[in-house]
Amino acid sequence: MAKGKGNIWGMVGFWAFIVGLVIAVVVGILAALGMATAIMPATIIVLIILGLIVGFLNITAKEILLFLVATIALIVVGGVFAPLKTFSIGMILDAILALVATLMAPAAIVAAIKALWAVGKPGD
Repeated sequence: MAKGKGNIWGMVGFWAFIVGLVIAVVVGILAALGMATAIMPATIIVLIILGLIVGFLNITAKEILLFLVATIALIVVGGVFAPLKTFSIGMILDAILALVATLMAPAAIVAAIKALWAVGKPGD
């Protein structure tokens, strides 16, 4: 996350990230237990909006590469916990991971466009 921005927008982006993670964990647990089917569409929309806020306000030029690699890793490992059947841990972890990926994917798109813009921009 961006450090030292010293303005309100940096804090908005930081809190969007924290709120998104909390929503992803809580709804992921509820969804794995079958208790969040009614709120899932709204949750996904909220996570996408929060992810866009994170992408626009929190990711600096120095952080783009690390952020994109971390997001790719997060998305690639989806479904890896399914074999854990004890206490439905696998389902819970997969549901949380899917929602965290839903939060991070829009931010990754914004970061990738920023990176492409920086590479394609004429100049130094």
